[in-house]
This record gives sequence, C-alpha cells and structure tokens, in this order.
Amino acid sequence: MKTTTKFSTLHEATNQLLYSSLSKALASASNSKQLHKIHSTIITLGLEKSTFFSGTLISKYAQFKDPTSSLSVFYQVSPTANVYLWNSIIRALTHNGLFSKALGFYTQMRKFDVLPDKYTFPSVANSCAALVDIAMGKVVHENVLKMGLGSDLYIGNALVDMYARFGCSAEALKVFDRMPERDVVSWNSLISGYSANGHWEEALEVYNLSRMAGVMPDSFTVSSVLPACGGLVHVKEGEVVHCLVEKIGLYIDVVVSNGLLSMYFKFNRIVDARRIFDEMVVRDTVSWNTLICGYSQMELYIESMELFMGMVNRFKPDLLTITSVIRACGHLRDLKFGKFIHEYMKKSGYQCDTIADNILIDMYSKCGDLLASRDVFDRMMCRDSVSWNSMINGYYQHGNYDEALKLFKIMKIDLKFDSITCVMLLSISSQLADKDLGKEIHCDVIKLGFDSDLVVNNAMVDMYAKYGQINDSLKIFDNMKTHDRVTWNTIITACVQSGDFTLGLRMTNQMRTEGVMPDMATVLGILPMCSFLAAKWQGKEIHGCIFRFGFETDVPTGNALIEMYSKCGSLKNSLQVFDHMKVRDVVTWTAMISAYGMYGEGKKAFQAFEDMKATGVIPDHVAFVAIIYACSHSGLVEEGLACFDQMKKDYNLEPRIEHYACVVDLLSRSGLISKAEKFICSMPLKPDASIWGCLLSACRSSGNIEIAQRVSERILELKSNDTGYFVLVSNVYAILGKWDQVRTIRKFIKARGLKKDPACSWIEIERRLYTFGTGDKFFEQFEEVNKLLGIISGLMAKEGYVADLRYVLHDVEEDEKRDMLCGHSERLAIAFGLLNTKPGTPLQIMKNLRVCGDCHTVTKYISMIMQREILVRDANRFHIFKDGTCSCGDHW
Repeated sequence: MKTTTKFSTLHEATNQLLYSSLSKALASASNSKQLHKIHSTIITLGLEKSTFFSGTLISKYAQFKDPTSSLSVFYQVSPTANVYLWNSIIRALTHNGLFSKALGFYTQMRKFDVLPDKYTFPSVANSCAALVDIAMGKVVHENVLKMGLGSDLYIGNALVDMYARFGCSAEALKVFDRMPERDVVSWNSLISGYSANGHWEEALEVYNLSRMAGVMPDSFTVSSVLPACGGLVHVKEGEVVHCLVEKIGLYIDVVVSNGLLSMYFKFNRIVDARRIFDEMVVRDTVSWNTLICGYSQMELYIESMELFMGMVNRFKPDLLTITSVIRACGHLRDLKFGKFIHEYMKKSGYQCDTIADNILIDMYSKCGDLLASRDVFDRMMCRDSVSWNSMINGYYQHGNYDEALKLFKIMKIDLKFDSITCVMLLSISSQLADKDLGKEIHCDVIKLGFDSDLVVNNAMVDMYAKYGQINDSLKIFDNMKTHDRVTWNTIITACVQSGDFTLGLRMTNQMRTEGVMPDMATVLGILPMCSFLAAKWQGKEIHGCIFRFGFETDVPTGNALIEMYSKCGSLKNSLQVFDHMKVRDVVTWTAMISAYGMYGEGKKAFQAFEDMKATGVIPDHVAFVAIIYACSHSGLVEEGLACFDQMKKDYNLEPRIEHYACVVDLLSRSGLISKAEKFICSMPLKPDASIWGCLLSACRSSGNIEIAQRVSERILELKSNDTGYFVLVSNVYAILGKWDQVRTIRKFIKARGLKKDPACSWIEIERRLYTFGTGDKFFEQFEEVNKLLGIISGLMAKEGYVADLRYVLHDVEEDEKRDMLCGHSERLAIAFGLLNTKPGTPLQIMKNLRVCGDCHTVTKYISMIMQREILVRDANRFHIFKDGTCSCGDHW
C-alpha cells in the first residue's frame, strides 16, 4: 500500500514537472518552427486532448500568424463543450483577420449550446465591427444583455468600439453612458469613434470630459484627439494637447508624433510641422508620407520633391506619397522628374490603382506630353469617369479639340459620362463656336438630369454668351434655382460681350440685392460697363467696394479704374488712381496715355510715354497705338511719327494695321491729306477699310472733294462688313449732292443685312441715366426740351450762329434740315440737362458716335450763352466746352 502511494505521488510529481516544462517551453517559443517541435512532443506524450495545452497551442499559433494550425488543433479536440477552447479559436481567427470564420465559430458554439462567457464577446464584437455587420453586432449585444454581462468593463469597451466603427455614434454613447465602470480604453473607444466619423466637436468634448474625470490620457487618446483639433482648426486646443504630450512623455511614440505633424499641417503652420519631424526620435513611412504630402498640399512642390528624394534612401514610400509627388510634378510642369518617378514606380514593382493612373494622366497632360498621357490611359485595366475626364481635359487644355471629341464618343459607348465631362464639352463647343455641338451637349445635360447642376449651368450660360446668344444665356440664368458668384460674373460678362451694358448694370444691382459679394472678376466685369455708359456714380460705388474688399493693390483692378474714370469724364480721378498705384505695368501706363489722348492732352501723354520708358517698362503694340492716337488728337505730328519709327528701330516691333491707321489719322487730322494718301500707298500691308476710312473722314472735314471721291471708290471696292465705312461714303456723296449714289449705297447696306448703329446720347442725373435717340419725341419733358431748344436757337442766331446744313445727310428741304439738326441726340441730352440741373452746374453728355460739326458749333454757343461747362464724350474723344470754346481746338 505504501509502495502504491509512493508511486502515485511520484507520478503526480513527474506530471507536474512535465506540465510545468511544457508550459514554459510554449511560453518561450519564439517562432513557428519551435512551436511545431513542442506540439510534436505534446502529441507524443498523448497530451494533445489536454484543454490547457490545446488552448495554449491555438493562441500561440495565432500569435505566429498561423491560423491554419490553430484550426487543426481545435478540430482535434472537437466537438467540445469547453468554452475556453471556443474562446481561444474565435480570438485566434479574429486576431488574424478571419472575421467571417470567427463569427461562424460563434454561431456554431451557440448551436452546440456552449454558453459564452465574458471572454467570448470582446473578440466577437471586434469581428462584427471589422465586417461592419450591424445586424450581427446587435444580436451579439442582445446576447450580452440576456446573459447579464452588460456591466463587464471589457465587453462594454468592445461594444463601444464596435458601434463607433459602425458609425453608430449614438448607440456607442448609450453603451458608454450605461457602463458602471470605465477605464482609459472606454474613453479612447468613444473619442476614437467620434474622431474617425468626423464628429470632431464631440470627440473634443468627450476628451475634455475624460480629463475632468481624472483619466490620464495615453498615446491612443492623443492620436484620436489630434485629428479632431486639426479638423476643426482649433489651434489653442491643439497646442494644449501638444503641451500635454511633451509633459507626460508621449512624444517618443511615433504614432503620436505623426498625429502632431498632421495637425500642424492642417493649421498651415509648416515651421512647427517641420520642427516636430526634425525632433522625432523615431520616424516611420507615415512620418515621411505626412511631411511630403503636407508640403505638396501647401503648394511647396519643389520642397516636397526634395523630401521624396531624401525618403527613398531610407524607406519605401507608399502609393499615396508617390502620387502626391507626381501631382507636384504636374503643378511645376516638371516632365523630367515626373518621368523619373514613373520609372521608379515600375522598377520598384508598384501596382498602380485607378487613382494613381489618373494622377499620372493628369501629370503628363499638364507637362504637355499627351502621348505619354494617352499611353497610361490605354494601358489601364480599369477606367473610371476621372480617367476619361483627365484625358479629355488634357486634349482640351492643349487645344486638341478633335481628339477630345473623338475620345468623348468612345466614352459614351463604354461609360455614362458625368457633369464634369459636360462642362469640358461645353467649353470645347464654345472654343470651336460649334452651335450644333453645344445644342447636342445641352440635350445630353437635360437627359442625364444635370440641368440642376450649378457648374454645368454656369458653363451653358457662358457657352451661349460666347455664341452671341445672350437671350439663351438669360433663359438658363433665369431657370437656375441658385446662383453663385461665378454665375453672376458669367452673366455680367455675357452682357458686356453682347454690348448690353444697361442690362449688365441691372444684373450687378440684382447681384448685390441677393447679397452675393463681388470678387476681382466681378469688378473687372463691371468697370468696363461703367466706362461705356459713363455711369460715374456706379463706378465710384465699385471703387468703394474695391477698397472694402482689399482689391486696391491689384494691378489689373487699378488699370480698369484708370480706364473707367477717364471714360466717365474724370481725368483727375484717373490720375489719382495712377499716382496711388505702387506697381505699374505696361497696361497701367498705356491706360494713362490713352486717357490723356482722349482729353486732347497730347503733350502730357507724350511725357507719360517717355516716363514709362525711363522706368524700364517696355512699350508694346497697344502702347504705341495709344501714344500715336494721343499725338493725333493734339496735332503733334512730328512726335507721333517719331513714335511710329521707334517701334521697329528701338523695340523690334513690326507695325500692325492699327498703327498705320493711327499714322494716317495723325497726318489727315493735321490737314496733311496728300501726305496721308502717299503714306497709305507706301504701306507694306494692304490697306483695309479702317485705313481709307481715316483718310475719308479727314477729307470730309477739310472739304477735299477730289481725294474724297477717290477714297470712297476704294472703300466700296473692299466690300467691308463694317457698316460705318459705307455710311461714311454715303455721307460724302450726300455732301456732294449725289443722292442717287447715296440711295444705291443705302440699298446695298440693306441687301447685305448690315445695320447702321443709330445715334444716341445719354446723361446721368442724380444716379439715373437718361437716353435720347436722334429725332426722339418719346421721352419725359419732351415739350419743355423742344421749347428750350427753340429759345436757345434764337439766342444763338443773335450771336451769329448759322446752321451748317451739310451735316443733314438727307435729300429734304432746308427748313426740314434745320429741324433735323435740332433733333440730334446730343442737343436733346444737353437741353434735358439744362432743365434738370442747377444753373452753373457742369453737364456731362455721352454719345456713341462722332459729334457732327454743327452740333460741335452749337455746343460751343450753348456753353457761352448758358454759362455752363459741358463735357461731351463722343466715339473719338472728350470735348470740354467752356465760354464758347472747345478743348479740342476744333481738331477732332
């Protein structure tokens, strides 16, 4: 009996020693090979059915990423009612990413009536979260509550995390609020859930609550709260979190440092971001990726490329970093470096996804290598709408419209195109002025339901405006449910392009009524309208807006203001804007020279031209047109000719037809008619109607009938589409009394569908524009205006005025001719102004055509008799009438 007892005791001691040795061996196994050896020993000793060893082997194989062996061990002990083994296999599969299998084993476990315990549910909840299996997750939650495990800390943490990963923030919060006990993991799960789902304010709120609850944050807390600070751009909150990181020593954690790096980039604080990177104890691929992508997003493309070259020597960049650098190459138009990156990708074995290929297409397109761009496109296994749009856009940007349209036709077969495609095609049809294509795309837009898309509608408004179909633009504009700033800018520009400036100003007022703030594009669209209509009060209001919005330092805006004020009759304001401009380009100087020219200040214009050259600004073709024009309107013949000679001699600029026209005008206006005709005949370019028109206009003013007849024949031979030149010839024949030829020309104009611009004048009184047409009888105060003109005619007759009937270009009786002269639009505007302004107040009249000689004489008389300064802007220049004289010196 004693021997048996001793033997039993010895056996137990041996088993304990064996179990202890095997347990230590399992715990110390550092690789799969060692584990297999121990497993073999366990089988040899007949211990493979041992619950303890089976569970340990399942977990250990899972640790070494060998779930197949874990399953093999489990199947050896199956079927089993031991919850520990079921927990082990479910946990092993979850840790190895086999979430569906893990849930499958949980389902089997329930079928075998094995009751789960508190160690089962964390792994099962984790698998549900990974698969975003909300239905199964809710079943698991119900099971937890049925078993009375709802108060377990670890299960609670797993459920909070599960609902957070589902995006069910409200459910996660409910579980969190019902937890009787919470640890840092509980808080982290909720903060992380809010942060990951973009609920940054809630993430920060929960974080602050955790701090008030006395919970010490760890690296997981910080790495969840930093994206919330960055997303909300809460700089102070971010700095407080950063201070805490430094204080408790979390900066050594690379994940935390990467979070700080990303946050500071979102704050646009690149210096702080770079300092974080430089001070990092450990850097990983994410650190480099964040830095390179951050630099690229902040448009520091060269620096991002330099950092990339520094990274490849230490780490292998991921596809996100590489595509970020490829984008930088596209922005810099650096084809060489772009090709280098592409080759690096090929050699390093990167598999491009659709996004990466799309970025390559865009990069090559921006760099102008459309063949390489198309090669990437053609090799793509899977193309999305971005692929097609990027390639079409590449062709569009480089003016290869035919290829773009061919590709679009192929796209329509393979893929349903989107609103971006429509916008590009609408732009292409605008460029090609292809109305049929535009209508086709418009139909597609309606069929596909893009007619409610704001950007598409903006493109259609622009397209029809460029076709010259302003009414179609307005229809689309009126049918749009919403208008953004681009919409308003587009329709205002459309009004400018169509010449309907009154409508343009009305649209501008409507834009302001709707509370849409103007930008620089708006300003540059509105000012030309103010210039044309001479709407000085509107122009001044826009000038006020320019100051309010801080656009006054913008050079194009300053240039537009100079032009606006000069055309609105305020040379003084133009000069003030010019003087306040710190930066001036050739357009600035040209605008000022042109302004002086319009007011007959030729000497000042010439001085400005010399000053421009002295400051190092090189005059261009437009500047030379402006200075020769200014010399022409001031009789500075020698100076004007000297400027013309400078073009080729000093600046290697080949004179264009407009420069020759200015020289002809310069000579003709100064009475050098024969010299002007000789100059035309010596031109290297074939003179067009504008050249002969300048000469004919001067002939008509000087009465040189011989040359006038010769020039008229030349103009008729050219068969120009500009009605003005035919009207000019007709007027010359009318002065000569050749009415048959006048009627022939008028019939010719009508037969060709040409229309003469009707003369009109307008005046601005108390912020309102009043417009008058020649012979107009349908305006307010017509009777009073007519009566006043009769009184003024009598007073002028006493001063020696005799009507110059040559300016009535109709075959009618002399009395009727006098009446017709009295009905000229500028006289109606002047009389209306005299009636509706205080005595002695200056008047400002605008006219769309050249002032006739008789009206010029009459305005001089009115300025003397009524003691008014009258500023008249006609199609050529400004005339300032005062005390019976005109600033042009009768030279216009």
